[in-house]
Amino acid sequence: MYELKLFNPSFDTELVDLIVDLDQLRRKKLGGSTHPAIFFQLKNIFHTLESIGSARIEGNHTTIAEFIETKIKSKNDTGMVKDEKIREIQNGEKALEYIDRQIGELGGQITASFLSEIHKIVVDGLTPHPDGEGSKKPGSYRNVNVIIGGSNVVTAEFPLVPNLMNDLITFIQNPDAEKYDLLKTAISHHRFTIIHPFDNGNGRTVRLLTYSMLVKQGFNVNVGRILNPTAIFCSDRENYYKMLGLADKGTEEGLREWSEYVLKGLKTEIEKVDKLLNYSYLSKNILEVAVAHALERKLITDTEAHILKIAIEKQVIQQSDIKHIFPGKDASQVSRVIKKLLTENIITTERESKRKYILNFQNNYLLRGIVKALDNEGFLPASLK
Repeated sequence: MYELKLFNPSFDTELVDLIVDLDQLRRKKLGGSTHPAIFFQLKNIFHTLESIGSARIEGNHTTIAEFIETKIKSKNDTGMVKDEKIREIQNGEKALEYIDRQIGELGGQITASFLSEIHKIVVDGLTPHPDGEGSKKPGSYRNVNVIIGGSNVVTAEFPLVPNLMNDLITFIQNPDAEKYDLLKTAISHHRFTIIHPFDNGNGRTVRLLTYSMLVKQGFNVNVGRILNPTAIFCSDRENYYKMLGLADKGTEEGLREWSEYVLKGLKTEIEKVDKLLNYSYLSKNILEVAVAHALERKLITDTEAHILKIAIEKQVIQQSDIKHIFPGKDASQVSRVIKKLLTENIITTERESKRKYILNFQNNYLLRGIVKALDNEGFLPASLK
């Protein structure tokens, strides 16, 4: 196995251009005309896409449409999900939430215990390999040799795993100059893959490691520019494995090509964020399309659609903004309409005020239209459909 170390790419390579461009995006202040509460609903949708994409690489064929229906139908269901294909994706969502909290909010470190916890979340409640996508030893390093199905990547012999993982954690935690952050992320992804420390769930875990490192480096949407980095890998599984293979020998050329592949995909994903922060674009191309989709299928009434269009136009509404829709009705009658929309989870109160409301499209039938509109605008990888 090659020596784990950074290298200095030549100034005239595409890799250096990508590092410079991404560093500028990292430092660019997250802002725009989209209300934060609406934007972070979109973030949750992209976390869902992240989890579906990561599971898809491992052979889970659940489509976006199928998984969205489970969100709508089970919005009040807190029980155990019986379908393991669905649970695998839900585990991915939970792992992303864990990373955002532990690394993004609390400023935690990427350690062996952190990765162990990620692996436990990833395989939770799943039948162990080879019959399912779970693990016989959740969170613990493997004691058998393994192969990566559909790939020529040669994984480490199991007795070497603990020391190799110690080296990788040391490599990740080493306080190198910031200019090496992205290169370190790409190299770490490849290194974890060839170590393959767990008996199963390594692919899902390494993609979550990549997300964790990007969050740690300031690319998370709370301060930076990232939504769905797994789209880099899930758009073409065969090419993903092919590019991993280029780095297997540890040559600078192979690692450079692999790193360019990772960072080029990352830049594409990060640049999507600015479009969604532009509310003029978001309202016209995503939100209004979703409401029209729901109205066309008679999931909402004409009156409800009218209210939602006002909510889209203003972003934040209060009762006085919609009373003209109800001529001759008193305030209590209008309040009942608002209460119905709140009960159906189509609008929600703004955090700053219980009497101000914003559009809500999480876990309700508006979500179908949102996803359809995102697809029309090219935000969904073709491989997930």
